[in-house]
Amino acid sequence: MQRRLSLLAAASLAALACLPSAAFAQANEVVIGATLSASGPGASLGIPEKNTLEMLPKTLGGLPVRYVIYDDATDPALATKNARRLVDENKADAIIGSSTTPSTLAVTEVAFETKTPQLALSPLPPTIRQHQWVFPMPQPVPVMAGALLEHMKAKGVKTLGFIGYADAYGESWLKAVEAGVEAAGVKMVAVERYARTDTSVNAQVLKLTAATPDAVLIAGSGTPSALPQLTLRERGYKGQIYQTHGSANSDFLRVAGKSDEGLVLPTGPVLVAEQLPDSHPSKPVSLAYLKAYEAKFGPGSRNTFGAHAQDAYLVLDKAVAIAAAKARPGTPEFRAALRDAIEATKNLPVTHGVMNMTPADHNGFDARARVLITVKGDSWQLVK
Repeated sequence: MQRRLSLLAAASLAALACLPSAAFAQANEVVIGATLSASGPGASLGIPEKNTLEMLPKTLGGLPVRYVIYDDATDPALATKNARRLVDENKADAIIGSSTTPSTLAVTEVAFETKTPQLALSPLPPTIRQHQWVFPMPQPVPVMAGALLEHMKAKGVKTLGFIGYADAYGESWLKAVEAGVEAAGVKMVAVERYARTDTSVNAQVLKLTAATPDAVLIAGSGTPSALPQLTLRERGYKGQIYQTHGSANSDFLRVAGKSDEGLVLPTGPVLVAEQLPDSHPSKPVSLAYLKAYEAKFGPGSRNTFGAHAQDAYLVLDKAVAIAAAKARPGTPEFRAALRDAIEATKNLPVTHGVMNMTPADHNGFDARARVLITVKGDSWQLVK
């Protein structure tokens, strides 16, 4: 009996010894929330982002991490609801998302109000009031627009038509292009808008073709950006067509069909990583990500949108290690320290370029974050 009691006592002591360790691990768990457009018009963006988050390591900055992922169905109202749930119920230390600009702006309101760092997966206007707490992972629109304007100038484009989303994404592209056309020797001759959910743009395309521009820029993202592309070619437009980095995925190629041959657009270097010179700082990071992603989701499944989520991980991995030395996860102090650490990111190679953030620049990308590509035989080719 005494031996049995001794054994029970030893077992109890061993169990008690484990409790502080388990409690400590739980207390130091980092919670990263994400609201993504895994369904709706933005699904071709949100699905690869979700895929990427689900294949990430189980630690972040040396601490255990838990990812909580919600689908916002490309609906800004649902994105807002998800963001509040992530902060209030899940106690997220940071929020990743969303996949489209309107939904991302909705999340930004919550991030600013609750002082929660947000790593946005879509471009944002440079003048948003909530700048202090949001860090966009995609390249700024002016950086990408500059690459297109340089190409137009080199190719002798004199007149340009524009058709873009009737939302913040389309507006940001229109403003960026309008700011640079004069220096590029290009004149805007027609401007049209359309909604992400439209099923026809015949009226807009008729107006564009009537203006006979040398080139047309389509400012859309995901599969809905293929609609103007298809319609322009069906209506017999023979000029150069440009798209934005929002269209750089295989789903766009599938929907656009043969209408995309010769298309030119800017994108992050990850999409054509094998074609980059060995000196490009993003090449090793991009190749490692592509190897892991395509091993799980199949050859040719690569896309720039999943890579934005990978870049969010790379940024957070560095920043969490710094913030954890100052505060405990799950506290306002940790979120503030995490925000400061993200803002201090310097010379970090990611799949889309090299990040150097400052208080005035929460994106930190330069010209190394863009390349021009074209479509040849239904595949992406680097424009050299």
